[in-house]
Amino acid sequence: MRVLLVEDDEMIGKSLLRGLERSGWAVDWVRDGLLARSALADGDYTCVLLDLGLPGLDGVEVLRHARGLGNATPILILTARDGLGQRVEGLDLGADDYLLKPFELPELLARMRAVVRRRHGAANSVIGSGSVQLDLTTREVLYHGTRETLTAREFALMHAMLERPGAILSREQLENRIYGWGEEVMSNAVDVIIHNMRRKLGADTIRNVRGLGWRVVDT
Repeated sequence: MRVLLVEDDEMIGKSLLRGLERSGWAVDWVRDGLLARSALADGDYTCVLLDLGLPGLDGVEVLRHARGLGNATPILILTARDGLGQRVEGLDLGADDYLLKPFELPELLARMRAVVRRRHGAANSVIGSGSVQLDLTTREVLYHGTRETLTAREFALMHAMLERPGAILSREQLENRIYGWGEEVMSNAVDVIIHNMRRKLGADTIRNVRGLGWRVVDT
């Protein structure tokens, strides 16, 4: 899963980067509002962690611009601003949640899972349909009622594919969801992950659509 981290404080940013990557997220980190606006326009993110007090362009304006363009990516505001008016303004502009600094990483991860669930219209932590589902809390895939533990990149790939069950995703789309900025992308990385998932779930579960990409099928 890929997250855009918008945080200008270097110490907080580095700490969040390490914690999120250990938790299986691919992280793109920007430190000012103008870069955040550009990244949101260009990137395909599962969610955004947005500080408000940013150089270049305030976080509120980043949020306003994204929602004004119809960008529905879940946005979770992280800020030391604790005024009620500012919280109300952010939520009214389309933020999905609000977390005051300082906070603990487990709470942040739980809130991220919650906004992702709401994006899918799910009442619990499981997404997908039919015989293949993904548990966002345990990071396991459910296949015909059995559970399989996934590596971080297997989980990221399956999350991308089960957001819209049956949709065809290209190699580039999958790479963008698995890797963050600055990470070296091996030429056959997607093929290796899909090969491993087929071993766990069955050869026909993830099918190649020639010239287009891959999709999960209900088997």
